[in-house]
Amino acid sequence: MGIPSGDDVVLIQQPKSSGDSTIVTVNCPDEAGLGCDLCRIILEFGLSITRADFSTDGRWCYIVFWVVPDSIPHGFDWDSLKNRLSYATPPCLVPFYFDQKSNGPSLPPLYLLKVWFVDQKGLLHDVTKVLTELEFTIQRVKVMKTPDGKVLDLFFITDGMELLHTEKRQGDTCKHLVSAFKEYCISCELQLAGPEYESLQAFSSLPQAIAAELFSCEPSEGKSCTQAFCTDRAKAEKASVTMDNQLSPAHTVLQIQCIDQKGLLYDILRTSKDCNIQIAYGRFASNVKGCRNMDLFIQHTNGKKIVDSKLLLTLCSRLKAEMLHPFRVIIVNRGPDTELLVANPVELCGRGRPRVFYDVTLALKTLGVCIFSAEIGRHSTKDQQWEVYRFLLDENGKGPLASGRARKEIVDRVRRTLMGW
Repeated sequence: MGIPSGDDVVLIQQPKSSGDSTIVTVNCPDEAGLGCDLCRIILEFGLSITRADFSTDGRWCYIVFWVVPDSIPHGFDWDSLKNRLSYATPPCLVPFYFDQKSNGPSLPPLYLLKVWFVDQKGLLHDVTKVLTELEFTIQRVKVMKTPDGKVLDLFFITDGMELLHTEKRQGDTCKHLVSAFKEYCISCELQLAGPEYESLQAFSSLPQAIAAELFSCEPSEGKSCTQAFCTDRAKAEKASVTMDNQLSPAHTVLQIQCIDQKGLLYDILRTSKDCNIQIAYGRFASNVKGCRNMDLFIQHTNGKKIVDSKLLLTLCSRLKAEMLHPFRVIIVNRGPDTELLVANPVELCGRGRPRVFYDVTLALKTLGVCIFSAEIGRHSTKDQQWEVYRFLLDENGKGPLASGRARKEIVDRVRRTLMGW
């Protein structure tokens, strides 16, 4: 196999007819967790993977994704997607690659975007949408309203394009926000994050009872919280994970079937990556009657079959948990106020799931629910770190969220938006 040039590492083939998928091909040196990293970028761009084939000999990999937008975007930037995917792949020149790897990964610089707005319904999602389109990732956020109808949004962001250190990128970002929100945008400032970020790192701890409900394996009955799990029996029965060490002399065969949902392939590959599992060959089948089928030929990262029954059981259990409830969504009383909490697992490398803040604010905007304040933090349980999103909901003195029915509607809409249902 010849070494491809930089332009050939990632190829994007546009569909010949409307409704067909765009084909993204990646041909590059392999490294542990590469499939997860590529799926994460595709998810960041708001694309759904309808099919996928990938294979590797441990040194070189060949991956094909069939993707479609979750919605029909105006002027989708395929060149930017190609650049991001290419940047995520290991360099084709092996000596240079190992020299770079020896230096270890570097964390992207964190910037503080401080924007004053005239408050309006759905504003937080509208700003999030603009930042997402500009390829920024929101790491932390703080929203503060004032009695005179203004709101201060503090976004701590990283730049997917890694250009925010330039004056042009900073200036273009502020100009874009001012142009997008016109008279509603009072001022906009962008700078490297400083002590302000350290103060937001002190994420207010979750009360023990709420943490137990949020991170429990099964929803509790009769609680003040409304928990959103995929508890529909028919859906649960369709979720299966089986392992076989007899079908292949060199690989453990992992077969998965479950209900389709947003980011499913990313969740499966993230779990495999965190368990130090190498996928030698895999096929993510087309959606048939709302179900997905996946066949994976897997090994330890040392190239050996997985024969440890305890590890196999752990992997099966974690994969099934991701299929049944990859998100935890509850709504609780916070004194006289109402708080929505959303949690999802964090990768071992420390990265949270893409577009969660975007989807939650979209769901709340669709329901006409105002957000009084928002906070993003981390919480550790016995065997998992979670990213936790906390939204204090604004009842405007009318109490529309007081009824159990209204709360269940919020939880259900948020969960369905996150799952892509």
